[in-house]
Amino acid sequence: MAEARTLRGLIVDYGGVLDEPGGGDRLLGYVRRAGAAGVRTVLFSGAHAVPDECAAAFGTVLLGAVRGARKPAPDAFAAAAAEAGLGAAECVVVDDLGACVRGAVAAGAVGVRHVDAGTTLAELEILLGVPASARTG
Repeated sequence: MAEARTLRGLIVDYGGVLDEPGGGDRLLGYVRRAGAAGVRTVLFSGAHAVPDECAAAFGTVLLGAVRGARKPAPDAFAAAAAEAGLGAAECVVVDDLGACVRGAVAAGAVGVRHVDAGTTLAELEILLGVPASARTG
């Protein structure tokens, strides 16, 4: 029987994920809720800059290379997790590029290939246990 994993980190790409028209705001809301629930959140992008309001939603922001490694190299994802004080096996990585998802999985993370906000949010709710939408009442 496989050993149960405890997922405590969320690593999210910017381009193709958080800049999605309409869906980016929903995903940022999820990042905020996850952070409030104790999940360590990392924005990890090859971009040189991201909007301030986007960066502010994350506990850690990493742009470009991390410890000398760039996406999609597995070492880059392991380094991004380490920057949040976690091992890669404790993290979920969301990226729109298959090569980056494969790199994250090779590092030991759980990979989610982003296609649309609804599907990604449903997967994150299952993996991290944080509701996909804000609950009221």
